[in-house]
Amino acid sequence: MVGFKATDVPPTATVKFLGAGTAACIADLITFPLDTAKVRLQIQGEKQGAVRAAASVQYRGVLGTILTMARTEGPRSLYNGLVAGLQRQMSFASVRIGLYDSVKQFYTKGSEHAGIGSRLLAGSTTGALAVAVAQPTDVVKVRFQAQARAGGGQRYQSTVDAYKTIAREEGFRGLWKGTSPNIARNAIVNCAELVTYDLIKDALLKANLMTDDLPCHFTSAFGAGFCTTIIASPVDVVKTRYMNSALGQYSSAGQCALTMLQKEGPRAFYKGFMPSFLRLGSWNVVMFVTYEQLKRALMAACTSREAPF
Repeated sequence: MVGFKATDVPPTATVKFLGAGTAACIADLITFPLDTAKVRLQIQGEKQGAVRAAASVQYRGVLGTILTMARTEGPRSLYNGLVAGLQRQMSFASVRIGLYDSVKQFYTKGSEHAGIGSRLLAGSTTGALAVAVAQPTDVVKVRFQAQARAGGGQRYQSTVDAYKTIAREEGFRGLWKGTSPNIARNAIVNCAELVTYDLIKDALLKANLMTDDLPCHFTSAFGAGFCTTIIASPVDVVKTRYMNSALGQYSSAGQCALTMLQKEGPRAFYKGFMPSFLRLGSWNVVMFVTYEQLKRALMAACTSREAPF
């Protein structure tokens, strides 16, 4: 057995809720530069946005984007929006991942055998609920990641300033911009991510190919990341473009998608695919491995505290 040993008592909903948020924050800290590179590549090609990237800068590939940003804007630019990103994960991942098992049990009425339909319903539900809770943090994160520091034209000076500026200039609705595509994206991402992880892990355990420890969690998480990237990339690109757009640039997320298709072609929907995969793959591995270990560590701590002798 690699890592913490599984406890006899299953993790409580509170342990899952706290563990998911903490694990997601750790994963974000490690993979955030890849997410920033993904956002820059996704918005490249737009004529304007609420936050403009430097017009003269062209990004090529994941490594090229990271190196260009570090050279022209400084290494700290790779962590633009980190505070909002961590705020997002604590509120977002806690709901969509931490409540997944509880919602799945609700749909199966307590049965231990959950079918694919129940898993998909649970993933869609917690994904949509998470967006309803954390959308403003996602808007601020994307805006920060999209703005270029080169030339000193920063629009937002801090996370709090970003919330205030968006609310003042675009109204309360500005903080909830892109909610529809984000709900669609996260319902898809949650289903692909959590359900795929669930299914791969169950298959590996039932076939006795692996035991319920780190290698199994790593393999399941990597497979979930790859499947999620393929399925969710088009919606993710539209979400990023729409959330970063200037007021009135697009009338809706659908119009944003149609404009992309007309002006840039179908390939535009897979812009930033490699950083998306690198980010989602690595994020899934770090998050799920950490999450599984945190659940066991927290339950072991609770058990030992209740029975000290």
